[in-house]
Amino acid sequence: MRLLLLSNSRTEGMRYLEHAEGWLREFLPRSVEEVLFLPYAAVTKSHYDYVEEVSPVFAALGARVSGIHRAHDPVAALRSAQAIVVGGGNTWNLLRELRSHRLVLPMLRQRVLAGVPYIGWSAGSNIASPTIMTTNDMPICDPGGLDALALVPFQINPHYLHGNPEGFKGETREERIREFTVLHPEVWVAGLREGTALRIENASIELLGETACRVFRGSQPPREVKPGDDVEFLLQ
Repeated sequence: MRLLLLSNSRTEGMRYLEHAEGWLREFLPRSVEEVLFLPYAAVTKSHYDYVEEVSPVFAALGARVSGIHRAHDPVAALRSAQAIVVGGGNTWNLLRELRSHRLVLPMLRQRVLAGVPYIGWSAGSNIASPTIMTTNDMPICDPGGLDALALVPFQINPHYLHGNPEGFKGETREERIREFTVLHPEVWVAGLREGTALRIENASIELLGETACRVFRGSQPPREVKPGDDVEFLLQ
């Protein structure tokens, strides 16, 4: 199984996914001529516009982008995909759309477990977790259940932001995640800050980027894990 799970797609002063260009180039096999893109997390833009936004990124890597929404048979498209890419947006809508197309969710999981490279960012990273319970997104729709792909045994919180802006007195991201760990004390949660990613290759995992990841579990004090540190415990 090969996964590249990014926290974000946009970085101030950079082109779309520019910060991840090196990771994408290293991760995506040169033999891949076409990636299957799942734009279902998009809500305020069309699936077609989303494909146009993503296409130049992968064209620079030598791969065409094919939107699954254009496939006559989405399951067959997944079955033949050389690589799978799931973009960000709203996680609740993404999961609902995946479920609305019969057999797409189980086929997606089956193909990734069989070794097809999977790239996701934001919502696309969220659904690699066992559930979408640690997404930041507002539940704008009913996805028909919270269970996701369970490609990894831990939860991901993309766009993790520590603390609050000055003057804001609402709950911090950490407080919300700690609520989850109280109810699910055996599950790790990885708070992925902007500009970071997790690369999983079978039984190995690596934190990419220049910023630490904040990890949570049960009543344990949260800890900061830096790129280069051992994060294999997340897969246990």
